[in-house]
Amino acid sequence: MTYILKNSSIAEYKKHLALEEKSKSTIEKYMRDIQNFYAYLSEDKNIDKEKVIHFKESLLENRAVSTANSAIAALNGLFSFLGWDELKVKPFKQQRRIFRDREKELNKAEYLRLLNAAKQRNNQRLFYIMETLCATGIRISELQYITAEAVKKGICTVNCKGKIRTILLPKKLIRSLEKYCKVNGIMTGAVFITRSGRPMERTNVWVEMKKLCKDAKVDSGKVFPHNFRHLFAVCFYNLEKDIAKLADILGHASIDTTRIYIMESIEEHARQIERLGLVISI
Repeated sequence: MTYILKNSSIAEYKKHLALEEKSKSTIEKYMRDIQNFYAYLSEDKNIDKEKVIHFKESLLENRAVSTANSAIAALNGLFSFLGWDELKVKPFKQQRRIFRDREKELNKAEYLRLLNAAKQRNNQRLFYIMETLCATGIRISELQYITAEAVKKGICTVNCKGKIRTILLPKKLIRSLEKYCKVNGIMTGAVFITRSGRPMERTNVWVEMKKLCKDAKVDSGKVFPHNFRHLFAVCFYNLEKDIAKLADILGHASIDTTRIYIMESIEEHARQIERLGLVISI
């Protein structure tokens, strides 16, 4: 059976996601994936199962499996909403990885070089944004909850994806942010704001971070807001070895998600394999 996808249907689905209390970033991600599919279609915007399968296969040409599956989830959600269940496709199967990708992993030395690069550029706002993300493990979408009031209390209350959790701010970070607020005249509301006074968003931060890569001598593919959250997770777990507590701090509903954050590096995995001592030939 053939269906016709209309922009009005996509708009209705967007409203539905909002009523389902999906986060702003989730809705934006779903809409990007759906619009990519819409652009992929021919001018008549006719859809059948074969076209959806072809689009699914094309996703792997320039996306990782996890990213492709995210796009498939967005489409399947749209099809369910429209009652077009026969168009839904299965996600790609992927074996769970057991070590981190070195090309995407931001380590502590690189993080410190990024901080130094921001300092050299006299970009205090970006310096403290990176420090806050890495010292607390919050999502970039949660940065808006770092307010002048939260800094005074030393506690930040985050509301994300329908879940409320409390984040403790390290004492050193509190002192730094108090100084930053005083210098910039921030008495109430979000600490990190644009020139127009609006809270900094993912795109603003992403663009500024990328400008540091050359000076910091860090691969730009490693530098994006969410990687600071991953670095926090790795550092915390290496120190505490408490995955349940880490899951609570990060706001994960499942420890399986947390495991992705704390996978060992490929070098660590290689050392473990070598220590088995099962190769005796020279």
